[in-house]
Amino acid sequence: MENWNKYARLLLQYCLSVKEGDTILVSTTFLAEPLARELYREACVLGAQMEFSFAFEGMGPMYMHHAKDSLLDRTSPFQDLAIKTFDAYLVIRAPYNLKEDNGFDPGRQKRKLAAGAELNSIYFERTGSGAMRRSVVQFPTLAAAQEADMSLEQYTHFVSHACKLNAPDPIAAWTALGASQQHLVDYLNRCSSITYRNAKSDISFSIKDRIWINSDGKANMPSGEVYTGPIEDSVNGHIHFDVPSIYQGKEIRGITLEVKDGNVISWDAEQGRDLLDRIFEIDGARRFGEVAVGTNYDITRSTKNILFDEKIGGTIHMAIGQSYKQTGGQNQSAIHWDMIANMAEGEILADGNRIYDKGVFII
Repeated sequence: MENWNKYARLLLQYCLSVKEGDTILVSTTFLAEPLARELYREACVLGAQMEFSFAFEGMGPMYMHHAKDSLLDRTSPFQDLAIKTFDAYLVIRAPYNLKEDNGFDPGRQKRKLAAGAELNSIYFERTGSGAMRRSVVQFPTLAAAQEADMSLEQYTHFVSHACKLNAPDPIAAWTALGASQQHLVDYLNRCSSITYRNAKSDISFSIKDRIWINSDGKANMPSGEVYTGPIEDSVNGHIHFDVPSIYQGKEIRGITLEVKDGNVISWDAEQGRDLLDRIFEIDGARRFGEVAVGTNYDITRSTKNILFDEKIGGTIHMAIGQSYKQTGGQNQSAIHWDMIANMAEGEILADGNRIYDKGVFII
């Protein structure tokens, strides 16, 4: 990507709406230094204070293998300060190795997850209320490209295209998408019930008085989805997720869930069933925190990266665990994990009326 400054301006001016006097935390790896430099330059121009948290190669495994239990039971004081007090938080995914989480002791992972539960709750509370603006974005690295079965050059083009950086004015392009999606959100906010249905799925839930969100790039980049939180005890039916899901660096394929009165009562997977068993042991993981429809038709294939895959035009996704406060959702959990289903041959009903057919809205 030649113009990192174009990306930096989009992230700060559009995604995070940075203004003079703001404090911003950028969390990434040293691989993202070209983008980090331009972000810092742009922040200085805007009069914002930008701080960085950089990870070096192998830092995560070093921590998980060698940290004393007393360290696992704590959170970073700097991270704690930023989540509780900063105005904006930018996470730039720039992985060295997407498989480095493999082989970690599940008990130590669970212990670390539990230690961060309170801070995680504060994060969702502050981002949900708007007290802290946040965005999760991608920097193209060789590891991410390999995971997507692309060359680095192909993956860089993919990221640029998905983020509309090839447009003459990316901010204008995302503003236009947001305006078109607002029509969908306005309609859905008048509805009470939703059904997702295809050859392997038939699942319904209430959304009465919940708030649908127009995800137009102001939170994550790329974006392109509309989402809400279902009434927690209203979800009933079965659903099959055919797009691969990644959890802690491991792949799970062909997930099927049976749901009754909001609780996942049984589950199976064509690959990774043992990992699913562990996921559903986490408090709050057997209820749904999000239901959504992907609307970014510039993303046409899975790359095993949820930041992109959940936005694929013609898909739906549901997330178990933590709700987004801004939707009115009430489920609490240390996990928020998305699973995706292709709807190219599916339909969505709202209050019994077909509003979506074969991958596109028809309202």
